[in-house]
Amino acid sequence: MTWRVQYDRLGGPEVLHLADGAAPATPPGQIRVRVRAAGVSPVDAALRGGRTPMSARLPLPHIPGVDAAGVVDELGAGVGDVSVGDEVFGVVDIAKLGGASAELAVLSMWARKPAAMPWPAAGAAGTSVETATRALDLLDLSPGMTLVVDGAAGGVGSVVVQLAAARGVRVIGTARPGNHDFVAGLGATPIAYGPGLIDRIAQLGPVGVDRALDVAGGGSLPELVALAGRAAAVVTLADFGAAEHGVRLTMGAMAGEPDGRHGLAAAARLFEQGRFTMPVEAVFPFAKAADAHAAVEAGSRRGKLALSDGE
Repeated sequence: MTWRVQYDRLGGPEVLHLADGAAPATPPGQIRVRVRAAGVSPVDAALRGGRTPMSARLPLPHIPGVDAAGVVDELGAGVGDVSVGDEVFGVVDIAKLGGASAELAVLSMWARKPAAMPWPAAGAAGTSVETATRALDLLDLSPGMTLVVDGAAGGVGSVVVQLAAARGVRVIGTARPGNHDFVAGLGATPIAYGPGLIDRIAQLGPVGVDRALDVAGGGSLPELVALAGRAAAVVTLADFGAAEHGVRLTMGAMAGEPDGRHGLAAAARLFEQGRFTMPVEAVFPFAKAADAHAAVEAGSRRGKLALSDGE
């Protein structure tokens, strides 16, 4: 038997608790890890609270979390790029919508964890890196371009800024005023979040916006399309009314799209070069998963939250 965080019914953070269960099997092409840290994201809380149609797909009891880092415990058939005992970080099978917050978790995409990367940062990085990479690939960026990122301080936005900068792209990132220094430290020019985006960017001087990415889903698509000059130059991760504006909404594997798994190894290399970090605002022990979910639901943060019982 192994331990896991789980919930037996949908509801508030209080439905989360520790329980014992059988170790998960390792399918072909996947790996099982002994978890050292797991990420906590807004989608985890939305699923648990029944606030998304995907909640109806969850078999109960359910183990939350889609990001994890740990030590390889078992290899599925056909896996040859890692060995038992290797330290890795990555993402669980997204179709299962969870499974990371447990003693043992099965990863469907992964990369080797840099030795110096803290476990909480590695545990929180997987989907943020995959999502950011997928969005940047769709935007077809080239060095010297200017990208506007609406929602640059959160778990995905903070990663987008760094990965875009590594591609030689100038980034303008929106954030609340208290997060401007944080966003600037990631490599972006910070501006205020909210309506009036066109005027605020104009105040920066003669800036030609080539591409725009909506991470926040705050209704900015009309302004982003106007800034970029055409809807095809804008991608959103969070606005489900995107089609009304001719903008592409990317949902990754859930929508049958090519994923950004190649970005995991790239982010690991950038970390080793001192050019990437996974911002983690707070770390909670696994036994306090309910507190982590409550913190996620509280709103604005810098980077992500993580569960970990170690360094």
